[in-house]
Amino acid sequence: MLPFKISVLVFLRNRRGELLLLERAKQPNIGFWSPIGGKLEMSHGESPFQTAIRETGEETGLVITEQDLHLFCMITERGYEASTHWLMFLFDCRKPIDVLPASIEEGRFGFFPDRKIDDLPVPETDRQLLWPIYREKRKGFCALRADCYQGMPQAVVVEEQFEVK
Repeated sequence: MLPFKISVLVFLRNRRGELLLLERAKQPNIGFWSPIGGKLEMSHGESPFQTAIRETGEETGLVITEQDLHLFCMITERGYEASTHWLMFLFDCRKPIDVLPASIEEGRFGFFPDRKIDDLPVPETDRQLLWPIYREKRKGFCALRADCYQGMPQAVVVEEQFEVK
């Protein structure tokens, strides 16, 4: 039986549209670039929005509110790295961040144009699932279930989606 963890990822951009990514210095995904985020403080009853606000402030210093966030996806990843099931909430932040944050314990930051992300070392599940979702669905909403068990083809089921025209 695998543990179930709940987390958020927050996609931040500067005014030029470049994405802020963190090169992780800790597990999971050490050495890979990813959006900022973290786990819900479940003992406090923290909501995904509260987690996104807290993590954004802690990791970047940017002060945001619920109105700055758009929840665009909820993903259940089953069997990630054969160690955990994840429930992830993906947020697009409408408030730009223009100053590159200082390095933190979790890693160092960089701004990247979207077209360069495919050239970066990113987790394989991010390459196959996360970045296509961000590019295609961030204006609307989708709920997905992904089977990520090692040795099996990744199966993604769209449970719900809507697009904003």
